Amino acid sequence: MIKAKDIRKNFGELKVLKGVDLHVNKGEIVSIVGPSGAGKTTLLQIIGTLDKPDLGSVAINGIEFSKLSEKELAAFRNKEIGFIFQFHQLLPEFTALENVMIPAYIAHTDPQTAKKRALELLDYLQLSERTEHKPAELSGGEKQRVAVARALINNPSVILADEPSGSLDSKNKEELHKLLFDLRDKFNLTIVIVTHDKELAELSDRILEMKDGLIVN
Repeated sequence: MIKAKDIRKNFGELKVLKGVDLHVNKGEIVSIVGPSGAGKTTLLQIIGTLDKPDLGSVAINGIEFSKLSEKELAAFRNKEIGFIFQFHQLLPEFTALENVMIPAYIAHTDPQTAKKRALELLDYLQLSERTEHKPAELSGGEKQRVAVARALINNPSVILADEPSGSLDSKNKEELHKLLFDLRDKFNLTIVIVTHDKELAELSDRILEMKDGLIVN
């Protein structure tokens, strides 16, 4: 499903990734843990095509990123990968519904089809009463569920989550953890999570530990 081979990434003199190999099976939930500065987020960004490695290769569903043009890569990212970030990254001037629909618009989905799908997702995530609210009018847990709906709008095969529960209180954190596993089963997703949350990591199918730019377990 996801295969990364000998991933290396430097920022100037700083060697962030030093030869990372990674394999994630279809339908698997894998947590990547380790201290700050270990290279976890950089690896996640490379898997998600948001950054490129200096050396090494990444493939999802047998499609190797290095063989795609920038336009093809952007289209692949939009269709196949959903992102969940720690601080939601919702656009403040748009409603919850509009935020969810944005990736569908980028994919040139018919507006009515996009709206129907977004409303279904928001209803599934118990946000049907909040569709016309802007992010400033939502709680932290609600904002994160809107971000989850946005990640799902284009029916991706992969979800990449960077500290998804890092900004939530204990109640919303527990609900988000359960939600991720429910989503895997409902939508047949493969999920990779970067987290410092021990409870979330221990729920995963597998834990990978990073240290000093390498996977060490």
